[in-house]
Amino acid sequence: MATTGGPPATGIVTPEAVLLEFETAGVASRTIAELLDIGVQFGSLFVLTMIVAFVAAAMGAELGGAVAAIALLIGFFLALVGYPAVMETFWNGRTLGKATMGLRVVTREGAPERFRHAAIRSMIGLIEIYALVGIPAVISILTSRREQRLGDHVAGTIVLRQRAGRRAAPPVAFGVPWNWESYVQSLDVSPITDEQYGVVRAVLLRCGELAPDARWQVTTEVATMVAGRMRIPVPTQVPPEMFLTSVATAYQRRSGR
Repeated sequence: MATTGGPPATGIVTPEAVLLEFETAGVASRTIAELLDIGVQFGSLFVLTMIVAFVAAAMGAELGGAVAAIALLIGFFLALVGYPAVMETFWNGRTLGKATMGLRVVTREGAPERFRHAAIRSMIGLIEIYALVGIPAVISILTSRREQRLGDHVAGTIVLRQRAGRRAAPPVAFGVPWNWESYVQSLDVSPITDEQYGVVRAVLLRCGELAPDARWQVTTEVATMVAGRMRIPVPTQVPPEMFLTSVATAYQRRSGR
């Protein structure tokens, strides 16, 4: 099964088994979202500065000056780096600006953005957005096939403009195949990444649309990939689709999905 190339034109299936209609976000919408976020960030810094100045004045010139410098340094870091990293991690790839513009950050595979992705984007954003006034970011977005800024290239993410025309499908939970409870419990799925789990779920959701021969070929190839990741032999005694269902069930149990 081919797994290379860009996402399909109509959407991608995320690891939560959600069909997401999208188009990549361009310079205009991303710039507006960034300006909204900058307004939030510097508004917060203004309030922090007022509070720090009041506290420093009450503490005296020498001690208050040192405390103010440390507090403002930490505040700037949290506002410029911590705000986008934390917001995107815990708000499904969005910040206040992105949510206003209908944007969302996901990985290239369509998986949810994790903290490591958001942190990389934020740290590089210090240079390409703040230090260099966004010029490298704009150039990168305009010249990238998926409209990625430098931080997206390094973090492995893309920014999507979500369409409101189609509601996302609800998450799907896979049950234990009949009489396969002990086999599911025996599977160690810890080596499986979110992206690989997303492939498994997408295949299980869509394999019913395939012809029998194609269905067997696709599930066999994905089962081989998954078994290799788990460092176990391809289970010849288990049909590939049943093996993938067992892996998905074990993964959901392990991750609490």
